[in-house]
Amino acid sequence: MTITFDDFARVDVRVGRISRAEPFPEARKPAIKLWIDFGAALGEKKSSAQITKHYTPEDLPGQLVLAVVNFPPRQIGPVMSEVLVLGVPDEDGEVVLLRPDKTVPVGGRMY
Repeated sequence: MTITFDDFARVDVRVGRISRAEPFPEARKPAIKLWIDFGAALGEKKSSAQITKHYTPEDLPGQLVLAVVNFPPRQIGPVMSEVLVLGVPDEDGEVVLLRPDKTVPVGGRMY
């Protein structure tokens, strides 16, 4: 399937800093609850991510991540997920987070 640049431009991917992370034992698959700060314009948003193979809740606060911020909220068990944190599978299919390799301001939009 081919998309246009305008299609791509409608996906709002922003940099956020994880401010808090907690285990999410109620999830069907192992996951971590995240609170991510996207700066003054968007504020803090919640998400859930199946990233327990490579990350612990203690490791994540302070880390920069990329997330889609303009999807509608989605109920994940008892958590209302407000953003989709982006990652790619490793060789075993476990999620590795997509992150900037340099420090950048939170809220910055991906181009």
